[in-house]
Amino acid sequence: MADETTEKPEKKPKQEKKDKKKGGKGAEGLPIAEVAKSRGDKAARLIERYAKEAVPALMKEFGYKNPMQVPKLHKIVVNMGLGEAIHNNKLMEAAQIQMSAITGQRAVVTRSRKAIANFKLREGQAIGCMATLRRDRMYEFFDRLVSVALPRVRDFKGVSSKSFDGRGNYTLGLREQIIFPEINYDEVEKIKGLNITIVTTARSDEEGRALLRTLGMPFRN
Repeated sequence: MADETTEKPEKKPKQEKKDKKKGGKGAEGLPIAEVAKSRGDKAARLIERYAKEAVPALMKEFGYKNPMQVPKLHKIVVNMGLGEAIHNNKLMEAAQIQMSAITGQRAVVTRSRKAIANFKLREGQAIGCMATLRRDRMYEFFDRLVSVALPRVRDFKGVSSKSFDGRGNYTLGLREQIIFPEINYDEVEKIKGLNITIVTTARSDEEGRALLRTLGMPFRN
């Protein structure tokens, strides 16, 4: 007579199920930095700097009682306007490629909201491109901006500390996209400027300025 005993599949321990239900941004219920370490990935360098240096420094400077009160980066919006693209579609294609290389994220085409006859502009016509960065890509872009790109600006003496909007958000204008090492100068048909808006959770310009300074933004003295 054949042996009718069969092995039952093992049930997952209850503890493992509980771990998956725990809150946390990683699949293992752990903070992003810890999940990255467990998988062998390297978390964005600036995330660790924010936790180890910025948080303690800002808590001491502003007297925060809870680390959750410390302002942080929310998102970074990189925008490139291209008025010439109205007459030359190739400029828009090149700008999208360059923007994607700079940000590490696919750029989105921005279009006009209304028609302006004097500029021969139609409603819905492509006039630029942009990318909105969050989380790891945001920190990685900010790190490359302050560590690599800005020092390559000709006669660089620091950025203005007055370009805040009153709510802790900072906008920086750059005249040339070629300061980013991802751009090959020999393949650039036209030098284009771009605007970078850094949105923070700060409640005032003073807090926003202190946050960006601790993260390495080279403000002018």
